[in-house]
Amino acid sequence: MAYIYIMSAKKIIFLNQKGGVGKTTSVVNLGAALALNGKKVLVIDFDAQGNLSSSLSADKGVSGIYEVISKQVLASEVCQKTCINNLEIIPANIDIAGLNIELVNVEDRNFKVKEALAILEDKYDYIIGDCPPSLALVTVNTLVWANYVIIPMQCEYLAMEGLNLLIRTVVSIKRSLNKNLEIIGILFTMFSKRNKLANEVVEDVSQYFDSLVFETKIPRNVRLSEAPSHGLPIFAYDNNCLGAKAYKNFAQEVLDRVE
Repeated sequence: MAYIYIMSAKKIIFLNQKGGVGKTTSVVNLGAALALNGKKVLVIDFDAQGNLSSSLSADKGVSGIYEVISKQVLASEVCQKTCINNLEIIPANIDIAGLNIELVNVEDRNFKVKEALAILEDKYDYIIGDCPPSLALVTVNTLVWANYVIIPMQCEYLAMEGLNLLIRTVVSIKRSLNKNLEIIGILFTMFSKRNKLANEVVEDVSQYFDSLVFETKIPRNVRLSEAPSHGLPIFAYDNNCLGAKAYKNFAQEVLDRVE
């Protein structure tokens, strides 16, 4: 008997209600690393700032995720190619900021992202979302849609304060709206092993969430900071720097946990 394998994308979001924790950098470079590993990958910019779109030189002047969710276009019509083979992007622009208001009185408002992106499920191995730094309706929609959550976190005590709230939010969504949702890891970013505070934060979080903490820590790295201004993933900008090596290792950890 012949079996037909139907691909179903693994859907990951990077989530943290605090800005500046490395969400966008991690989405770009995890996506690129997985694509370089032979996976067919789509990244989606859910943030009105459009930093993910800029980081991959996407055209933000055409239809993007806002038009997809508001049913003006199909998701399959707005995927743009990037400089990395097998890596595509759906961009965002400022219009998506209004969705949090537009969806308030809409029936089944928490399921609009899931409905809009269903058409893509059999076209990619991985779909990775860059969420805005808030827990508003757009973010709730991504939680209802996704399978997996990765929490990027800076190595500082203020970043720890929001971690419990974030985890409680994910657990609440899992109970009420998406039973398939799992947190697969906490990723430390902007890490310096010479910094005593950074090491203390890693130790404290690891003590409470040991199985969740990724072994890979993304270092503070000038080349990682420069790459977005050139609209390139780190592997196309400087494949030999410490940041590139860290994201390669992180991608392998994600593959190990998800597959």
